[in-house]
Amino acid sequence: MSEPGRNERAGAPREAFSLRAIAPVAFAGAVAFLLAIVLALTSCQNLTPAVTLRVQRAATAPRDASVVIDEQYVGPLGVVAARGVRLPVGEHRITIEKEGYFPYDQLVTADRDDIVLDVKLEPIPD
Repeated sequence: MSEPGRNERAGAPREAFSLRAIAPVAFAGAVAFLLAIVLALTSCQNLTPAVTLRVQRAATAPRDASVVIDEQYVGPLGVVAARGVRLPVGEHRITIEKEGYFPYDQLVTADRDDIVLDVKLEPIPD
Protein backbone atom coordinates (compact mmCIF):
# COMPACT_ATOMS: atom_id res chain seq x y z
CA MET A 1 0.00 0.00 0.00
CA SER A 2 1.31 3.46 -0.81
CA GLU A 3 1.70 6.42 1.50
CA PRO A 4 -0.83 9.24 1.29
CA GLY A 5 0.38 12.27 -0.69
CA ARG A 6 2.54 10.23 -3.09
CA ASN A 7 1.94 9.72 -6.78
CA GLU A 8 1.97 5.97 -7.23
CA ARG A 9 3.42 6.03 -10.79
CA ALA A 10 6.12 8.65 -10.50
CA GLY A 11 6.83 8.24 -6.82
CA ALA A 12 6.79 12.06 -6.39
CA PRO A 13 4.63 14.01 -3.98
CA ARG A 14 1.48 15.48 -5.55
CA GLU A 15 2.30 18.98 -4.27
CA ALA A 16 5.59 19.12 -6.16
CA PHE A 17 3.91 18.08 -9.39
CA SER A 18 1.16 20.71 -9.08
CA LEU A 19 3.65 23.50 -8.29
CA ARG A 20 5.73 22.62 -11.36
CA ALA A 21 2.60 22.71 -13.54
CA ILE A 22 1.24 25.96 -12.10
CA ALA A 23 4.41 28.06 -12.47
CA PRO A 24 4.43 28.23 -16.33
CA VAL A 25 0.68 28.85 -16.43
CA ALA A 26 0.97 31.70 -13.91
CA PHE A 27 3.86 33.22 -15.85
CA ALA A 28 1.89 33.06 -19.12
CA GLY A 29 -1.11 34.67 -17.41
CA ALA A 30 1.03 37.51 -16.06
CA VAL A 31 2.53 38.14 -19.51
CA ALA A 32 -0.94 38.15 -21.11
CA PHE A 33 -2.21 40.59 -18.47
CA LEU A 34 0.68 43.01 -19.07
CA LEU A 35 0.20 42.76 -22.83
CA ALA A 36 -3.51 43.58 -22.43
CA ILE A 37 -2.66 46.67 -20.37
CA VAL A 38 -0.14 47.89 -22.96
CA LEU A 39 -2.64 47.39 -25.80
CA ALA A 40 -5.39 49.20 -23.89
CA LEU A 41 -3.15 52.17 -23.15
CA THR A 42 -1.92 52.51 -26.73
CA SER A 43 -5.38 52.22 -28.25
CA CYS A 44 -6.77 54.97 -25.97
CA GLN A 45 -4.50 57.53 -27.60
CA ASN A 46 -6.64 57.43 -30.77
CA LEU A 47 -9.87 58.33 -28.96
CA THR A 48 -11.13 61.85 -29.48
CA PRO A 49 -14.03 63.51 -27.70
CA ALA A 50 -17.23 63.91 -29.66
CA VAL A 51 -20.32 66.10 -29.59
CA THR A 52 -23.81 65.44 -30.88
CA LEU A 53 -25.12 67.19 -33.98
CA ARG A 54 -28.88 67.65 -33.79
CA VAL A 55 -30.88 68.71 -36.81
CA GLN A 56 -34.25 70.36 -36.52
CA ARG A 57 -36.04 69.85 -39.80
CA ALA A 58 -38.57 72.43 -40.98
CA ALA A 59 -41.92 70.89 -41.89
CA THR A 60 -41.34 71.87 -45.54
CA ALA A 61 -37.92 70.18 -45.74
CA PRO A 62 -38.13 66.76 -47.43
CA ARG A 63 -37.36 63.83 -45.12
CA ASP A 64 -35.46 62.03 -47.89
CA ALA A 65 -32.95 64.84 -48.50
CA SER A 66 -29.34 63.58 -48.31
CA VAL A 67 -27.17 64.58 -45.34
CA VAL A 68 -23.46 64.72 -46.15
CA ILE A 69 -20.83 65.45 -43.49
CA ASP A 70 -17.24 66.08 -44.58
CA GLU A 71 -18.02 64.69 -48.05
CA GLN A 72 -19.41 61.43 -46.62
CA TYR A 73 -23.05 60.43 -46.96
CA VAL A 74 -24.61 59.99 -43.51
CA GLY A 75 -28.24 59.23 -44.29
CA PRO A 76 -31.62 60.78 -45.08
CA LEU A 77 -32.58 63.99 -43.29
CA GLY A 78 -35.53 62.36 -41.49
CA VAL A 79 -33.31 59.73 -39.84
CA VAL A 80 -30.54 62.19 -38.95
CA ALA A 81 -33.12 64.60 -37.47
CA ALA A 82 -34.61 61.79 -35.35
CA ARG A 83 -31.34 60.28 -34.10
CA GLY A 84 -28.63 62.92 -34.34
CA VAL A 85 -25.00 62.27 -35.30
CA ARG A 86 -21.82 62.15 -33.19
CA LEU A 87 -19.06 64.42 -34.49
CA PRO A 88 -15.43 64.37 -33.38
CA VAL A 89 -14.02 67.65 -32.13
CA GLY A 90 -12.99 69.97 -34.97
CA GLU A 91 -14.45 71.67 -38.04
CA HIS A 92 -17.01 69.88 -40.20
CA ARG A 93 -18.93 70.81 -43.34
CA ILE A 94 -22.61 69.82 -43.22
CA THR A 95 -24.40 69.68 -46.57
CA ILE A 96 -28.06 68.76 -47.02
CA GLU A 97 -29.35 68.45 -50.56
CA LYS A 98 -32.29 67.22 -52.56
CA GLU A 99 -33.01 67.59 -56.25
CA GLY A 100 -35.33 70.55 -56.82
CA TYR A 101 -34.13 72.40 -53.68
CA PHE A 102 -31.32 74.83 -52.95
CA PRO A 103 -28.66 72.98 -50.92
CA TYR A 104 -28.11 73.77 -47.26
CA ASP A 105 -24.40 74.15 -46.53
CA GLN A 106 -22.94 74.99 -43.12
CA LEU A 107 -19.44 74.91 -41.64
CA VAL A 108 -19.61 74.00 -37.93
CA THR A 109 -17.00 73.69 -35.20
CA ALA A 110 -17.54 70.84 -32.77
CA ASP A 111 -16.06 71.71 -29.39
CA ARG A 112 -17.74 70.88 -26.08
CA ASP A 113 -21.40 71.68 -26.55
CA ASP A 114 -23.89 69.88 -28.78
CA ILE A 115 -24.66 71.56 -32.10
CA VAL A 116 -28.23 72.25 -33.20
CA LEU A 117 -28.98 73.18 -36.81
CA ASP A 118 -32.32 74.54 -38.01
CA VAL A 119 -32.61 73.24 -41.55
CA LYS A 120 -34.93 74.79 -44.13
CA LEU A 121 -34.62 73.70 -47.73
CA GLU A 122 -36.01 76.23 -50.18
CA PRO A 123 -37.47 74.92 -53.43
CA ILE A 124 -35.83 76.12 -56.63
CA PRO A 125 -38.39 78.23 -58.54
CA ASP A 126 -39.39 77.06 -62.02
